[in-house]
Amino acid sequence: MSQMGLTPGSNANEAMKLCVFDLRRGQTEGQELDKILFFYPADLALSTQLSVIGLSEGLITFTRHLTVVSCRIFSPDAACEVIEAEMHSHVFYEAEPDIWMVMVAEKNKESEAIWRIDALRRVLKEVHSLFVMFHGPVRALIDKEPTGGLARTHLYYFIMDFLSDFFIGRKLQLPNFRDSLKERGTVQMLTVGREAALEVQSLVRVLESCAGNTRCHSLTMFQDLLVSTNLSPIDTVSLFTYAVLRLTPLALSSGASSWSYSRKGNTACNTSAGALVANSDLIVDQYYNTSDTNPVGNRNYHVVRPLQHAKWSKGKDGFLVTDIWGAKVNSLMPASPTIWLHQTDEKMYIFPYQHRGLTVILLIPVSSINGEQGIALVKQQILENASMKMFKVEEKLSRGWGGENAYHVSGYRYLLVDGDRFVSRASPPGKVTTLTKESLVALSKLREEVDSEKSRAKRDNCEKDLEICTRGKNNAWFIARLTRGKELYMVLEKANETLLYASDAVEKFSERYCDGDFSLD
Repeated sequence: MSQMGLTPGSNANEAMKLCVFDLRRGQTEGQELDKILFFYPADLALSTQLSVIGLSEGLITFTRHLTVVSCRIFSPDAACEVIEAEMHSHVFYEAEPDIWMVMVAEKNKESEAIWRIDALRRVLKEVHSLFVMFHGPVRALIDKEPTGGLARTHLYYFIMDFLSDFFIGRKLQLPNFRDSLKERGTVQMLTVGREAALEVQSLVRVLESCAGNTRCHSLTMFQDLLVSTNLSPIDTVSLFTYAVLRLTPLALSSGASSWSYSRKGNTACNTSAGALVANSDLIVDQYYNTSDTNPVGNRNYHVVRPLQHAKWSKGKDGFLVTDIWGAKVNSLMPASPTIWLHQTDEKMYIFPYQHRGLTVILLIPVSSINGEQGIALVKQQILENASMKMFKVEEKLSRGWGGENAYHVSGYRYLLVDGDRFVSRASPPGKVTTLTKESLVALSKLREEVDSEKSRAKRDNCEKDLEICTRGKNNAWFIARLTRGKELYMVLEKANETLLYASDAVEKFSERYCDGDFSLD
């Protein structure tokens, strides 16, 4: 058995394959392996990995040089986004110039294997955005260490830790039709009253004063919902997503079943997550050799793994602490966590503080803090000047909080998306589960149709309003309305059979909950 070949227990027929490769590498015969930066499953034979990537590379090159292929229009500036084969869907995402991520999802007769291509692509976008937030661009890692070993090692651990959240039992569960009333890559906002909003604004000003004259940022959350931030939309989405995954009270509660709109899986039944992460170390040990072209990386690199489970905890002073970033130089104390901001390309210290349901994250440039002494001073300032404010804000938000069903609207199952602001709101997951499978599948197909229309409008550089209203075999209504960058998706089960009824229901919802954004008048 070859060093990188299949091992007993590995599965060459894994229902999902995911790879990252660099088109600028491995173009010389005999050096093809050099282009592979990541591959899942990692224990597939190299010949299989190269076959998948070779096919993907060929499709990218092919579509870049064609004008029309099977009714799908391509251009040199926009290579293919998806190829539908008889047995597989190939989903493409150019994460960075010439650095591609490809997911190959197997089509089978299994009842749950119904998905939207855009939902799968959003998974690729999310893992890349999170990776860049912690490690910087993939290209920068390659430039720093041209053999590629540094990039491969970081990608391997990060993506494997990321995928651990998708396991339910022993099976990796891709986003499917049951997620049709969710929108990955957006944040969910908490609606607050005027009095609470003023308290939050006051808290933000106090937090900024804790950084002295240094320009800083903050993000405030209540439960798994965003309350306030002064970050850019892209940075907000990335940090919000990470907070929901690992930092909020629900994320810190071991084994808790989260109602969060953003949670990928139910941690109470996610029994294989830890096993996958633990197996990551075993695979690297098993397949590691001295060559930095090894697709699973090099064990000699120090790797920060921010997506590891159960690595954050709440300290006695209220700050969230972790040893993920290693230890301080000449000390046993954990090093302070850092991230990169997309908008400013700055490396920032993050100071997460939590009081009951409130999580506040202060971000200060690494360049403006004088080592650990400066970090300790900032924390002291927060405790002395902002802690009481945070207690007060948490109390006010708790009094006004309606619980996990706060945004339930009786008779409706809905999803609202503001694409320009990266914000969404949806029916609570517990209410969505009351929909029949037939309704969820029909909604997924409706959204797939809308995705196609949006893609066509994007190619034509012409944004247009859209309305689709269909009636299912189960007599439910499925509605989509798009206008001025905003989207509304709705399912009405047990509704009147007339189109007028469905239209009136949407109008009432729009006027009451959307400020009339989706009204036809």
